[in-house]
Amino acid sequence: MSVDEFVEDAGLFYERLGLSRTSGRAMGWLLTAGTSGADAPELAEALAVAKSSMSVALRQLEQAGLVERFRVRGERRDRYRLAEDVFARAFRAKMAEFESFRALAEQGLRAVGDDPARRRRLELMRDMYAFMMDRFPRLLEEWDELKDQR
Repeated sequence: MSVDEFVEDAGLFYERLGLSRTSGRAMGWLLTAGTSGADAPELAEALAVAKSSMSVALRQLEQAGLVERFRVRGERRDRYRLAEDVFARAFRAKMAEFESFRALAEQGLRAVGDDPARRRRLELMRDMYAFMMDRFPRLLEEWDELKDQR
């Protein structure tokens, strides 16, 4: 597999997760890039997309906390690189959604009343997200310890 094929696969992968395909391709390119990252025109050229499309994609990635913007002293353009420990950061951000899912399940339980048949799915939803809220922070702590040993 070539880097170009990986970048295209990353575009499709991240598109399925809700990002634009261009954002996903930019993620793929940055995952395989050196430590100096790239500026927006370099990324647009490398991925053969319009500069405006790349600008939108980079803004989406930056807002999601997946990439960070920086400037090299003496250069005029901002550069972009993957955020430090990007995937743990993304996972932590997703964990914040668990409480919203749990709260939605609670709302549904209040709406359906005491009927056990109607409550089952909602109780499973509530309990699963409560379980994840309890366990995932410990997993991330373990990851941080493991990562520090690498």
